[in-house]
Amino acid sequence: MLLTSASDGVHLGVRGGGAHVPNEPCPPVGRDGHVRIGPMTPITLGMPINYAGDFRETIANLADFEGVGVRRIAVPEAYSFDAVSQLGFIAAKTEKMELQTAILPMYSRTPSNLAMTAAGLDYISGGRAILGLGASGPQVIEGFHGVKYDFPLGRAREHAQICRQVWRREKVEFAGKHYTLPLDVEHGGSGLGKALKIINHPVRERIPMLLAAIGPKNVELAAELYEELQPFLFHPEHVDAAFGEPLAKGKALRDPSLGDLRIVVQAAALITEDDDLIGNALAGVRHHAALYIGGMGARGKNFYNSLVQRYGYVDEAKLIQDLYLDGKKEQAAEAVPDELVRAMSLIGPKSYIAERIAAFAAAGVGVMLASPVAGTHADRVATMGALAEIMA
Repeated sequence: MLLTSASDGVHLGVRGGGAHVPNEPCPPVGRDGHVRIGPMTPITLGMPINYAGDFRETIANLADFEGVGVRRIAVPEAYSFDAVSQLGFIAAKTEKMELQTAILPMYSRTPSNLAMTAAGLDYISGGRAILGLGASGPQVIEGFHGVKYDFPLGRAREHAQICRQVWRREKVEFAGKHYTLPLDVEHGGSGLGKALKIINHPVRERIPMLLAAIGPKNVELAAELYEELQPFLFHPEHVDAAFGEPLAKGKALRDPSLGDLRIVVQAAALITEDDDLIGNALAGVRHHAALYIGGMGARGKNFYNSLVQRYGYVDEAKLIQDLYLDGKKEQAAEAVPDELVRAMSLIGPKSYIAERIAAFAAAGVGVMLASPVAGTHADRVATMGALAEIMA
C-alpha cells in the first residue's frame, strides 16, 4: 500500500510495513530538528511526563531534555494531581518548551474557567500554552467529579467557541445547547448574571486548542474547529482507513485562519540494537495496548477496540477483548498483533526508527510525544537526543 499524505495528497515512498521502499527517494530532512516530507508541517519533538515518580526530580532534570531538542512537554490529568499547577512550575524552569495539558477533562471545569486557566498559563510562560481537552469517560466524570457525563461532542464544540470569545476579550455572551452565558432565568439562573469580559489582556487571542479524539465524529470536529488533534494507539499506515473520511469532512468546514490541523501522537521510544531490550520494551507497549483494546469498556462499547478494528484487526480485537474480560490478561497481551505494536512505537535500531518517523510524518503527524522507556535518566536523555538527531 502506497501511503498518501493526509494533508495534501502527496504520494510518499513508504509502504504498509513501515520500511522505506527501495529505489524511491527518502523523505528530505531539515537541519533544525524536523523531518520534512514535501510541503508538510515539520514534526515537533515532545515528551509526556508520567503520573508516577518524583515530580521535582523529573523537573530538575527537564533542562537536560530541553537541551537535546525536546520542544514540548505534556502533563496528564485524569483523577491525579491537576496538570495546570505542574505546568506552571515547569514554565518557571524552562525557556522554550511548549506546555500542553494532556488532557483536561471538559466536565471538570466550566468553559470560561478553562479559558482563564489557559490564558494564565500562557501569560506566565510567555505564550507557550497548548490547551488539550478531552471528554474522559463516565467512570471519572460521574465517579470522581459527580457531574453528569453527557453530550461530549456538543460540549467540545461549545468549549472551543467560548474559550476563543474569552481570549478575544469580548463580553462573554453565548446561547448554546449546553452552555448559556450569562445564565438566565429560563435556564435556571437568578437573572442577575452579567456579561463580562476577562479583566486581563491575554498574551494571545488564539491559544492553540487540542482535542483528544479517536471516534469519527470527534475527529471530524477536531479537524473543523481545533488547532490540534491527539488520537490514541495511532497506527500511521492505517490513518486513512481509521480517520480519512472524518478528517476530510472536518477540514472541508475548517476556517483557514486556524491554519493546518496538527496531529499529535504519543509513542514509546527506545533506540537500541539489543534484542532483549527491544523485546522488553515492546512487551510494555503490548500490555498497555491490551489494557485499552480489551479492558476499557464493555463488549460493543469500547472505542479503542473499535479503532483497532478500523485498522483492519477485526478478529484480533475481538479476541483481545474476550481474553481480557475473562481475566486472561497475559493471553490478551500476547494476542496483540506484533505489527500493530511495532507500528505505533519507536523501538529498535536507529535506522529503523528513522523509517518509523518518516511514516508518522507521512500520516500527517506534526507533534511526536516520545516517551523514553530506558532505565536511567542519562539513557532517557540519550534517547531523546538521538530522536532529535534523526529529525535534524
